[in-house]
Amino acid sequence: MKLIAGLGNPGDKYLFTRHNAGFMALDFFCELNNISQNFKFENKFNAQMLKTNISNNVLILVKPFTYMNLSGECLRKIIDYYKINIEDILVIYDDISLNIGTIRFRANGSDGGHNGIKNIIKTLGTNKFDRLKIGIGPQLPNQKSESFVLDNFNSEQLLILKKVCKIVNEAIIYYIKTNINEAQNKFNGISINE
Repeated sequence: MKLIAGLGNPGDKYLFTRHNAGFMALDFFCELNNISQNFKFENKFNAQMLKTNISNNVLILVKPFTYMNLSGECLRKIIDYYKINIEDILVIYDDISLNIGTIRFRANGSDGGHNGIKNIIKTLGTNKFDRLKIGIGPQLPNQKSESFVLDNFNSEQLLILKKVCKIVNEAIIYYIKTNINEAQNKFNGISINE
């Protein structure tokens, strides 16, 4: 059993903001794989979730509804409930340091200034979980990071993100079938700019 979490903020207000790239990626993943079930809200975890099977792997797809900065609280409950190993977790989220059109797998490491990842590391007590970062940069000059990530993608960026999400779909499936190292070798460095 694997847990794939896409990070974001709940509510229409945040729907197309840069910080919701993880939510968008999971929604596209479901659409592209004809996963007919809708995400269901689970009160006990404060998350939208669904359980599915792809490539002979049981997947729990999660969109935490704790808001970005408390993402770890939701994931901790789900990991404990389903007894999921840390090595079976993939977290998908936005990365301000990567240009839009770029994705990057990472096996572990620091939070890189991302508050959602910071909370997950704190709550899980480890930084050794797999990540898939979706580029949302470059940050605009003289704009604070907090306001940049909460701004909406423009129409051109949304078109790029749609193409990126197709690659993310391939990347998730490849990761599920292989491992983080092979996924890094195959997908890190791919860039879509138009």
